[in-house]
Amino acid sequence: MIHVRTSVDRPDPVLVKELGRFSAATIHEAQGRIGALDSRLKPVDPDMEFCGPAYTVVCAPRDNIMLQVAIAYAAAGDVVVASAGEYTEAGSFGDVLANACLAKGLGGLLTDSGVRDTRELKALGFPVFSRSICIKGTVKETVGPMNVPVIVGGAEIRPGDVVRGDADGVVVVRRESLADVVQAAKEREDAEARYIAEYHAGRTVLEVSRLREVLAAKGLVIGP
Repeated sequence: MIHVRTSVDRPDPVLVKELGRFSAATIHEAQGRIGALDSRLKPVDPDMEFCGPAYTVVCAPRDNIMLQVAIAYAAAGDVVVASAGEYTEAGSFGDVLANACLAKGLGGLLTDSGVRDTRELKALGFPVFSRSICIKGTVKETVGPMNVPVIVGGAEIRPGDVVRGDADGVVVVRRESLADVVQAAKEREDAEARYIAEYHAGRTVLEVSRLREVLAAKGLVIGP
Protein backbone atom coordinates (compact mmCIF):
# COMPACT_ATOMS: atom_id res chain seq x y z
CA MET A 1 0.00 0.00 0.00
CA ILE A 2 1.23 3.49 -0.88
CA HIS A 3 0.09 6.37 1.31
CA VAL A 4 0.36 9.76 -0.40
CA ARG A 5 0.40 13.17 1.23
CA THR A 6 -2.27 15.62 0.13
CA SER A 7 -1.23 18.53 2.36
CA VAL A 8 1.60 20.94 1.56
CA ASP A 9 3.33 23.65 3.60
CA ARG A 10 2.79 26.57 1.24
CA PRO A 11 4.72 29.85 1.31
CA ASP A 12 3.27 33.30 2.01
CA PRO A 13 1.00 34.07 -0.99
CA VAL A 14 1.97 37.74 -0.84
CA LEU A 15 5.62 36.79 -1.39
CA VAL A 16 4.64 34.39 -4.20
CA LYS A 17 2.79 37.22 -5.94
CA GLU A 18 5.78 39.52 -5.46
CA LEU A 19 8.12 36.93 -6.96
CA GLY A 20 5.83 36.62 -9.96
CA ARG A 21 6.62 40.22 -10.93
CA PHE A 22 10.10 39.14 -11.97
CA SER A 23 11.20 37.03 -14.91
CA ALA A 24 12.58 33.53 -14.48
CA ALA A 25 15.95 34.77 -15.71
CA THR A 26 16.05 37.65 -13.22
CA ILE A 27 15.19 35.30 -10.36
CA HIS A 28 17.84 32.80 -11.45
CA GLU A 29 20.52 35.50 -11.52
CA ALA A 30 19.32 37.14 -8.31
CA GLN A 31 19.58 33.95 -6.27
CA GLY A 32 23.16 33.31 -7.33
CA ARG A 33 22.55 31.59 -10.68
CA ILE A 34 20.94 28.53 -9.15
CA GLY A 35 17.55 26.90 -9.57
CA ALA A 36 17.28 26.96 -13.36
CA LEU A 37 15.65 23.91 -14.92
CA ASP A 38 16.71 22.25 -18.16
CA SER A 39 16.21 24.62 -21.09
CA ARG A 40 14.20 21.98 -22.95
CA LEU A 41 11.27 22.61 -20.61
CA LYS A 42 9.22 25.26 -22.37
CA PRO A 43 5.65 26.56 -22.44
CA VAL A 44 3.18 25.38 -25.05
CA ASP A 45 2.68 29.08 -25.87
CA PRO A 46 5.28 31.80 -25.21
CA ASP A 47 2.62 33.97 -23.56
CA MET A 48 2.04 31.35 -20.85
CA GLU A 49 3.57 31.88 -17.42
CA PHE A 50 3.12 30.69 -13.87
CA CYS A 51 4.38 31.41 -10.38
CA GLY A 52 3.15 29.28 -7.53
CA PRO A 53 3.90 26.63 -4.92
CA ALA A 54 4.88 23.24 -6.28
CA TYR A 55 2.47 20.33 -5.82
CA THR A 56 4.72 17.44 -6.76
CA VAL A 57 3.90 14.00 -8.07
CA VAL A 58 5.87 11.06 -9.45
CA CYS A 59 4.39 9.40 -12.54
CA ALA A 60 5.50 6.27 -14.32
CA PRO A 61 6.54 6.89 -17.94
CA ARG A 62 3.56 6.82 -20.33
CA ASP A 63 1.16 6.71 -17.39
CA ASN A 64 -0.89 9.64 -16.11
CA ILE A 65 -2.97 8.15 -13.31
CA MET A 66 -0.94 9.90 -10.59
CA LEU A 67 -1.04 13.17 -12.52
CA GLN A 68 -4.82 12.98 -12.29
CA VAL A 69 -4.59 12.28 -8.55
CA ALA A 70 -2.42 15.38 -8.11
CA ILE A 71 -4.83 17.53 -10.10
CA ALA A 72 -7.70 16.26 -7.94
CA TYR A 73 -6.02 17.28 -4.67
CA ALA A 74 -3.97 20.37 -5.59
CA ALA A 75 -5.30 23.73 -4.37
CA ALA A 76 -5.99 26.97 -6.21
CA GLY A 77 -2.74 28.63 -7.24
CA ASP A 78 -0.65 25.45 -7.01
CA VAL A 79 1.59 24.44 -9.90
CA VAL A 80 1.41 20.68 -10.42
CA VAL A 81 4.96 19.42 -10.98
CA ALA A 82 5.07 15.95 -12.53
CA SER A 83 8.26 13.89 -12.65
CA ALA A 84 7.78 11.19 -15.30
CA GLY A 85 11.30 10.03 -16.03
CA GLU A 86 11.84 12.53 -18.86
CA TYR A 87 9.81 10.24 -21.11
CA THR A 88 8.94 12.41 -24.10
CA GLU A 89 7.03 9.92 -26.27
CA ALA A 90 3.72 10.36 -24.49
CA GLY A 91 0.96 12.95 -24.41
CA SER A 92 0.20 12.77 -20.71
CA PHE A 93 -1.90 15.94 -20.51
CA GLY A 94 -4.34 17.66 -22.85
CA ASP A 95 -7.34 19.92 -23.07
CA VAL A 96 -9.67 17.76 -20.94
CA LEU A 97 -7.32 17.79 -17.95
CA ALA A 98 -6.55 21.46 -18.58
CA ASN A 99 -10.25 22.20 -18.10
CA ALA A 100 -10.15 20.25 -14.82
CA CYS A 101 -7.24 22.44 -13.71
CA LEU A 102 -8.99 25.64 -14.74
CA ALA A 103 -12.12 24.62 -12.87
CA LYS A 104 -10.03 24.33 -9.68
CA GLY A 105 -8.06 27.53 -10.26
CA LEU A 106 -4.70 25.77 -10.40
CA GLY A 107 -1.68 27.87 -11.32
CA GLY A 108 -0.11 25.67 -13.99
CA LEU A 109 1.43 22.37 -14.97
CA LEU A 110 5.11 21.49 -15.29
CA THR A 111 5.99 18.04 -16.60
CA ASP A 112 9.18 16.46 -17.92
CA SER A 113 7.01 14.29 -20.16
CA GLY A 114 4.94 15.31 -23.19
CA VAL A 115 1.57 16.98 -23.69
CA ARG A 116 -0.88 17.22 -26.58
CA ASP A 117 -3.95 19.17 -27.79
CA THR A 118 -1.72 22.22 -28.00
CA ARG A 119 -4.11 24.29 -30.10
CA GLU A 120 -6.81 23.83 -27.49
CA LEU A 121 -4.36 24.45 -24.65
CA LYS A 122 -3.35 27.77 -26.21
CA ALA A 123 -6.99 28.78 -26.55
CA LEU A 124 -7.72 27.85 -22.94
CA GLY A 125 -4.70 29.79 -21.69
CA PHE A 126 -3.89 27.40 -18.86
CA PRO A 127 -0.08 27.52 -18.38
CA VAL A 128 1.44 24.22 -19.51
CA PHE A 129 5.21 23.64 -19.60
CA SER A 130 6.58 20.36 -20.92
CA ARG A 131 9.60 18.66 -22.41
CA SER A 132 7.80 17.60 -25.60
CA ILE A 133 4.65 17.67 -27.68
CA CYS A 134 3.41 14.15 -28.46
CA ILE A 135 0.12 12.66 -29.61
CA LYS A 136 0.73 9.20 -28.11
CA GLY A 137 -1.72 8.17 -25.40
CA THR A 138 -1.02 7.03 -21.86
CA VAL A 139 -2.22 4.26 -19.55
CA LYS A 140 -3.55 4.52 -16.00
CA GLU A 141 -1.85 1.69 -14.15
CA THR A 142 1.01 2.63 -11.83
CA VAL A 143 0.52 4.39 -8.51
CA GLY A 144 3.33 6.31 -6.88
CA PRO A 145 4.36 9.00 -4.40
CA MET A 146 2.96 12.51 -4.22
CA ASN A 147 4.25 15.61 -2.46
CA VAL A 148 7.78 14.33 -2.11
CA PRO A 149 10.95 15.96 -3.46
CA VAL A 150 11.27 15.31 -7.19
CA ILE A 151 13.91 15.92 -9.83
CA VAL A 152 12.55 17.74 -12.87
CA GLY A 153 14.78 19.32 -15.47
CA GLY A 154 17.85 18.46 -13.42
CA ALA A 155 16.68 20.45 -10.38
CA GLU A 156 15.27 19.26 -7.09
CA ILE A 157 11.78 20.62 -6.45
CA ARG A 158 10.18 20.10 -3.05
CA PRO A 159 6.50 20.46 -2.20
CA GLY A 160 5.86 24.11 -1.39
CA ASP A 161 8.94 25.43 -3.16
CA VAL A 162 7.98 28.16 -5.63
CA VAL A 163 8.30 27.54 -9.35
CA ARG A 164 8.33 30.46 -11.78
CA GLY A 165 7.97 29.81 -15.49
CA ASP A 166 7.82 32.15 -18.47
CA ALA A 167 8.74 32.21 -22.16
CA ASP A 168 12.45 31.78 -21.37
CA GLY A 169 12.25 28.82 -18.99
CA VAL A 170 11.62 27.73 -15.41
CA VAL A 171 13.35 28.43 -12.10
CA VAL A 172 12.71 27.03 -8.62
CA VAL A 173 13.05 29.01 -5.39
CA ARG A 174 13.29 27.32 -2.02
CA ARG A 175 10.33 28.12 0.21
CA GLU A 176 12.57 29.24 3.08
CA SER A 177 14.57 31.55 0.77
CA LEU A 178 11.58 33.23 -0.84
CA ALA A 179 11.71 36.57 1.00
CA ASP A 180 15.46 36.96 0.38
CA VAL A 181 15.12 36.11 -3.30
CA VAL A 182 12.29 38.59 -3.77
CA GLN A 183 14.49 41.32 -2.28
CA ALA A 184 17.49 40.31 -4.39
CA ALA A 185 15.35 40.30 -7.54
CA LYS A 186 14.11 43.82 -6.74
CA GLU A 187 17.66 45.04 -6.29
CA ARG A 188 18.77 43.43 -9.55
CA GLU A 189 15.86 44.93 -11.48
CA ASP A 190 16.59 48.38 -10.02
CA ALA A 191 20.25 48.06 -11.01
CA GLU A 192 19.32 47.07 -14.57
CA ALA A 193 17.00 50.08 -14.81
CA ARG A 194 19.93 52.32 -13.85
CA TYR A 195 22.13 50.69 -16.50
CA ILE A 196 19.51 51.33 -19.17
CA ALA A 197 19.11 54.96 -18.10
CA GLU A 198 22.88 55.46 -18.33
CA TYR A 199 23.00 53.91 -21.81
CA HIS A 200 20.40 56.38 -23.02
CA ALA A 201 22.33 59.19 -21.33
CA GLY A 202 25.27 58.43 -23.63
CA ARG A 203 27.51 56.15 -21.60
CA THR A 204 28.78 52.94 -23.20
CA VAL A 205 28.28 49.42 -21.89
CA LEU A 206 31.98 49.27 -21.08
CA GLU A 207 31.72 52.39 -18.93
CA VAL A 208 28.52 51.43 -17.17
CA SER A 209 29.72 47.93 -16.34
CA ARG A 210 33.29 49.11 -15.61
CA LEU A 211 34.70 46.62 -18.06
CA ARG A 212 37.62 48.68 -19.34
CA GLU A 213 39.67 47.86 -16.24
CA VAL A 214 38.69 44.19 -16.44
CA LEU A 215 39.66 43.97 -20.10
CA ALA A 216 42.94 45.78 -19.52
CA ALA A 217 43.80 43.35 -16.72
CA LYS A 218 43.22 40.52 -19.17
CA GLY A 219 45.66 42.07 -21.64
CA LEU A 220 43.13 43.33 -24.18
CA VAL A 221 44.28 46.43 -26.02
CA ILE A 222 41.60 48.43 -27.81
CA GLY A 223 42.69 50.86 -30.49
CA PRO A 224 42.32 51.93 -34.11
